[in-house]
Amino acid sequence: MKSIIERYSKQKEERQQLLNPASEVKREAASLRKELLCLQECHRQLMGEELSGLSIKDLENLENQLEMSMKGVRIKKGNLIYQENRELHKKVDLIDQENAELRKVYAERNADEANRASRPPYTVENGYDLLAPIRLQLSQPQPHNSDEPANSMKLG
Repeated sequence: MKSIIERYSKQKEERQQLLNPASEVKREAASLRKELLCLQECHRQLMGEELSGLSIKDLENLENQLEMSMKGVRIKKGNLIYQENRELHKKVDLIDQENAELRKVYAERNADEANRASRPPYTVENGYDLLAPIRLQLSQPQPHNSDEPANSMKLG
């Protein structure tokens, strides 16, 4: 019988809510106002304001709540620092790799320059020095025969 009366009361409430939605909105608004006031009071207490009306037990609870909040903040901050540290290590490793590649290229270039320095400057692959002084000698003119050899060609 009791369950039937409870069901009837519940149905009656639901019917009233359907017929009068404004009253439901008013109740919800009043509930939200109460919750807002409670949250504002908690915020003031967490900020250290209006603590005079609190009991020792309330103050201990507030202290525990603050300690838990600080612990959460420290953990988040530590995770952020750890992630940043990992990213920085990756960047340092990448820069080390690039430096190793640059050192390798630089060493190869120095080796090429050393090879070039060991060869005489301005030489042609057949061994002639392009900047060596050229020595010319004068010779006596050869007598010019007006008789051309029979085999030679005449140019026109």
